[in-house]
Order: sequence, then C-alpha cells, then structure tokens
Amino acid sequence: MSASGRPVSALGRAVRRLGHSRWFAACTPVLVPADRLVAKLTRGRVVALGLVPSLLITTTGRRSGRPRSNPLLYVPDGDAYVVTGSNWGRPEQPAWALNLLADPTATITVDGNRIPVRARLVDGAERERLWTLLVTEWPAYRTYVTRAGGRNIRVFRLEPSQSDKA
Repeated sequence: MSASGRPVSALGRAVRRLGHSRWFAACTPVLVPADRLVAKLTRGRVVALGLVPSLLITTTGRRSGRPRSNPLLYVPDGDAYVVTGSNWGRPEQPAWALNLLADPTATITVDGNRIPVRARLVDGAERERLWTLLVTEWPAYRTYVTRAGGRNIRVFRLEPSQSDKA
C-alpha cells in the first residue's frame, strides 16, 4: 500500500526500486517530456503511466510569464496535495519550484480534473511530517537528498483555491 492509500503494483514496486539509481535520473531528459506529452494527450488522466500518484502542475514562468507544465509525484494531505522539488537529486532547484516561489498560484491536473491551487512552502515539524509521507510513497527521495549535495529540497503543500488560473 502506498502513502496515498492506493495499492502498489509489481511494476510500481520495481520503479520505486529503480528510482534510487543514477541512470534512472539520467533518463529524465527523455522521460519527463514523454510524461508531459502523455499527460497532455490524456488530459491529465495518465501521468507517470499511473505507476505512482502523479499530477501535472502548471506554474507561471518567473522570467517568461508563460505557463509551464511539469509532471510531479504527489501525496494527498487532507484536501491538499504535497510535492517536493527533488529534481531527481540534481544540485539545482527545479524551475517549477522557483516559479512557485515567485508566484504561488498554479493549476494542477489530477485524474483529468483541473484544480486551481495556491502553493505554500512548508518547514519545521509540518515539513518533517509531509516529508515522511513523500518518502513512504517514493523512497528514492532519501537518495536524492544525498545526491543533491546539501541543497535544501523544498516541500510544497498545494491547497485548492477559489481563483482560476491557466
């Protein structure tokens, strides 16, 4: 059973084990655009091939002002969605996380449903609680902390909002 309460398939368990390997992270320049395309073609009903709970987040580019969409693993927390800027353990922050810091309003697509959200960067005890949920869902996050070389891996709580965006 995953942190989201969904059963984990044998393929999902295999992918979670592979998530620790460097070569898996090295494949992201191909995997992420392919995942983005599948999510677009299925109108957000299929993200990460359904292997892990995933959503498509659309932020506003902090430099371009244009919408930017990225597939992300999430865990639910009440009516909110929790995501982390692990960037597969790379030393730099992911662009989507920097976009949220500049403008916390975004839209997520979960199971084909578009939801306007407001991102809140969490810290302290709340971060630790949510980090535990994230690591339960995707154990490779522990590996990414080491691989990131001391970079602060941010955790965001995406809370549904009333304003529409994107």
